[in-house]
Amino acid sequence: MRPQSVLLLNWRDTTNPEGGGSERYVEEVARGLAMLGWTVTVLCAAYPGSPREARRGEVQFVYRGTKVTVYLHGLLYTWLHRPDRVVDVQNGLPFFTRLVRRAVVVLVHHVHREQWQVVYPGWRGRLGWWLESRVAPTLYADCPYVTVSSASRDELAGLGIDNITVVHNGTDPAPARQRAQAAVPTVVCVGRIVPHKQLEHAVDAIAVARQTLPEARLIVVGSGWWEDSLRAYVETCGLTEAVEFRGHVSEADKHAAYDEAWVLALPSLKEGWGLVVGEAAGHGVPTVAYRSAGGPTESVHDGVSGVLVDSPAEFAAAVTSLLADAVRRQRLSAGALAGAGRFTWPAAARAFDGLLRPTSSRSSRSGRRPAPGSDQAAARGRPSPTEPPRQRSS
Repeated sequence: MRPQSVLLLNWRDTTNPEGGGSERYVEEVARGLAMLGWTVTVLCAAYPGSPREARRGEVQFVYRGTKVTVYLHGLLYTWLHRPDRVVDVQNGLPFFTRLVRRAVVVLVHHVHREQWQVVYPGWRGRLGWWLESRVAPTLYADCPYVTVSSASRDELAGLGIDNITVVHNGTDPAPARQRAQAAVPTVVCVGRIVPHKQLEHAVDAIAVARQTLPEARLIVVGSGWWEDSLRAYVETCGLTEAVEFRGHVSEADKHAAYDEAWVLALPSLKEGWGLVVGEAAGHGVPTVAYRSAGGPTESVHDGVSGVLVDSPAEFAAAVTSLLADAVRRQRLSAGALAGAGRFTWPAAARAFDGLLRPTSSRSSRSGRRPAPGSDQAAARGRPSPTEPPRQRSS
């Protein structure tokens, strides 16, 4: 009997200069499914210098189109190759695979309601939100959905989606310390440099912190199309010497930045979970994030592993307070370390495996699907990595 095939459609992968935590999630799930016996292909957009196809481990990567035309390429690839199962990763827009395949699982990291007008003001943003909020829920109405936090699950339920399973991000164990913690107050931001990440708020926080801690500095790890604008903002604020841009770095260099940091700043407008929170926690680095961002209300345990705030002024005040208060910072550092590693990538892959198996597809149509991964987790003596699907109340 041939192995079952699964195609994961995502607009980027982690080798893309704009790749981030959501791409890491998809690839870890893909890798885990391959280890569980699936034949796995990931299709994503090409970028300058990317190959047409590549194989990493047991996973085949296919690069087609641009960040816009990849959706058409993904639909055509699905129609021509007819994989047994499809994971349609909707980063705001669907691949419309439900038009050509029935066995589709939809993965949504978070709802993009606020982001559409930030990134695409005017009619394009309104069109994007209409496709995400009206067209996709109707087209995929009978498909199981996966998301990464209960906050995102609740947002999806607000769009009329009722067959939702939460599968959290995994967190790798932090590597051995490479560098000593910085001698001066140091804040780190890790991720793509795009408008909705709101890194200007971290710059503002450093400006406030330097009023009482003149050596405070910010390290920005990552790249993106908004970088020139962010650099210009830093220059306008007179903080060129206080903000260091390290660009798109290796995993080793990323973890070295966590080693240096005193605090992780996560000023994103919206996060499905916030993979960087767990990465920083493994280094004992507490996080400051917005409560309204959604996912951080779960990935950050307010007052235990970090601080959740409600406004830019509170964000700057929280960063300054943590940099200045060693006792509180050490307490939150201990809380971050204690909570690191609660969720694993193998558990996430087992949850997807449970959703993708034919028996799961049949039971999901009856509305009585068991929580995927629970049988496998029980066999390993571990709690289920997922929450049960949310059913719409009558």
